[in-house]
Amino acid sequence: MILANNVKQRIAILGSTGSIGVSTLDVIARHPDRFEVFALSASTQIDLILQQCVQFKPLFAVMASEPHGHVLEQKCRDLGLTTRVLWGASAITEVASHEQVDTVMAAIVGAAGLASCLGAARAGKRLLLANKEALVVGGDYFMQAVVRGGAKLLPIDSEHSAVFQSLPDDAAVWSQQIDKIILTASGGPFRQRDPHTLRDVTPEQACAHPNWVMGRKISVDSATMMNKALEVIEARYLFGVNPDQIEVVIHPQSVIHSMVQYKDNSVVAQLGTPDMKVPIAYGLSWPDRMASGAAALDFRAMADMTFESLDSNGHELRFPGLKLAWSVLQAPAGSTAVLNAANEVAVAAFLDGHIRFDQIHGVNLETLETVTTAGPQSLEDLLALDALSRDVAHQVVRHIGV
Repeated sequence: MILANNVKQRIAILGSTGSIGVSTLDVIARHPDRFEVFALSASTQIDLILQQCVQFKPLFAVMASEPHGHVLEQKCRDLGLTTRVLWGASAITEVASHEQVDTVMAAIVGAAGLASCLGAARAGKRLLLANKEALVVGGDYFMQAVVRGGAKLLPIDSEHSAVFQSLPDDAAVWSQQIDKIILTASGGPFRQRDPHTLRDVTPEQACAHPNWVMGRKISVDSATMMNKALEVIEARYLFGVNPDQIEVVIHPQSVIHSMVQYKDNSVVAQLGTPDMKVPIAYGLSWPDRMASGAAALDFRAMADMTFESLDSNGHELRFPGLKLAWSVLQAPAGSTAVLNAANEVAVAAFLDGHIRFDQIHGVNLETLETVTTAGPQSLEDLLALDALSRDVAHQVVRHIGV
């Protein structure tokens, strides 16, 4: 969807109080002539979304639960705000597919964002996908909804945005020209840690990413490299490549965000500072570009850029979960949803002190071995598979828990 230069894009930001949502509002605030905030949504952070309502004056604000919705509604009323407060999953989907919305920033963490992403896709929105789990869970079903709805899907994950920026404009020629996609990974906080000491990792250590500022769940995924496994799955569906055409290399400096190697062996890469405002600004302004507020790269002050194979330096012991990406992509349809559900349960259990850091992979593996799938054919099938996988993962956690 390309709007006339004098027409503001009306934006719905799903997950406005998370790190992506906050960065999105920061970018939007720099361009008041181009964007209008139509709706915001949050899970529990009432005070922060209230501040956002005061600043951006959205028509709608949606809370995940009714109790939180009532509290926000009263606070908005006390301040004389005209923002209409809604609550519940169906309300989030309602604003995502609203006829007055042009663009949806999908930044709800986890499978909880699937239904609203599908709603935006079916309504033909410009869908800025920061919720990789929606695509990991939805797979081909989600991509079919994008095509049928006429939506424009733009990746916001820094790696997938980098790939998108490195590809030809014509998606029809991608398969003819691409040799492979190379996703870069920082290696997280434990890239050089003795793998045998990972059992002692605390949540605070796992969330202390050396380069990026992210939420706790995503930070833990980065520490285990499960985030990269999910990104491999996402890349397979986004760009229509075979799993064996996707490679991951460790690049600790997080300057090159990902690369595309073409059949003539030339490589095109996207570089930038490790700041999510860059891919957010690109998604909002595509096919143009605009100021993001991120710092520019200073090549004169930049340290050497280095790369490491995942098959060296003990990385196969530090990050055993990464290879599950290729395994589930070769397994029956729906296996990616099982892996995602198991990982969400396992990460939450680790953050709550119920399992050790090094047991996250075991929960994922045992859940995959236990749950069978015949291939979901509907949203209801996907949600049922997600619920079953979570039940099994919870059982595994109770069995192996510390």
